[in-house]
Amino acid sequence: MIDGMLPTISTASPALLALSEQHRLYRTMLLMREIHHRAIALQRQGRIGSWLGSEGQEGAIVGSAFALEADDWAFPSYREHALALVRGIPTVRLFHHLYANAADSIIGRNLPPEYSFREVNFVSVSAPVGNQVPQAVGAAMAKQAKGEPGAVITYFGDGTSSEGDIHTGMTVAARRRAPVVFVCQNNGWAISVPTARQTAGEIVRRAPALGLHGVRVDGNDALAVHQVVAEALHRARTGGGPTLVEAMTYRLGAHSTSDDPTKYRPETELEAWRKKDPLPRMADALGLSEAERAAVLADVRKEIERAVEEAEQTPQPEMRTMFDDIYAEQPWHIAAQAREALRAH
Repeated sequence: MIDGMLPTISTASPALLALSEQHRLYRTMLLMREIHHRAIALQRQGRIGSWLGSEGQEGAIVGSAFALEADDWAFPSYREHALALVRGIPTVRLFHHLYANAADSIIGRNLPPEYSFREVNFVSVSAPVGNQVPQAVGAAMAKQAKGEPGAVITYFGDGTSSEGDIHTGMTVAARRRAPVVFVCQNNGWAISVPTARQTAGEIVRRAPALGLHGVRVDGNDALAVHQVVAEALHRARTGGGPTLVEAMTYRLGAHSTSDDPTKYRPETELEAWRKKDPLPRMADALGLSEAERAAVLADVRKEIERAVEEAEQTPQPEMRTMFDDIYAEQPWHIAAQAREALRAH
């Protein structure tokens, strides 16, 4: 996988995952693709606030998520929705968050889609790009200091890779041999800026300079991503130090629901990458017939429909909740503000 410290393109070793798990991996990828399409429709209809999708990147996200174990922690960026699904979070809870209703784990206090699921070690997504990386390194060092099992994984994009936080985090992690894996999803675009215009060199080649293991993988091959990340996590858990994984993929949709990629991205480039779509590629690898693919699609659409219906029927958070969780013990002035607000309401 790594020749000295030089990065290489990796290919899949399908035997790493049982066939039943490969089928579940494909279903999760398809579920995430359909959640993406439904979320865009809901946002356009004014039923949810915003959405940042992962269309085209499901192979990198789901493939890597399947390599995690129960003791591992995840510090995601804003496209790793499917990682929560792989960790066991039901689809409806993603929609509870998008609707910011009373069943939302954050009670509507964070922008959609910036989830937090403490029970599965899925740390809150935050809007500033890159700050999850030093946080992940700190969590990995804490595990190391306490002798706790497991590793930490964190995600960022090619644009975010130019942030200072990334370099600081990786430098400290390498020096301390922290049990952390950095996954850079290089999707070709930092919103409207192509990768070649925002960095002069190959991202993965920063790894040997910083003292990390480094590997580049075909991010649209879910099984290859799984293999590479599983090896990196094993290395981290067994004291072998951190790894930078650069997953070469492509964002097929817009950066977010406030973006129009037709203004900056050539259609020919998009069409070329559609031919490398990770979903049909995974279905082909499994040898699924058209009827089998259609059956899985119908199944995930039913799941999404039930989730949306439940989320829309769930009430909004009560006003009093905005005064909770500010202090461990509520001081007098917060209590006074709460009484005044609730009386006026």
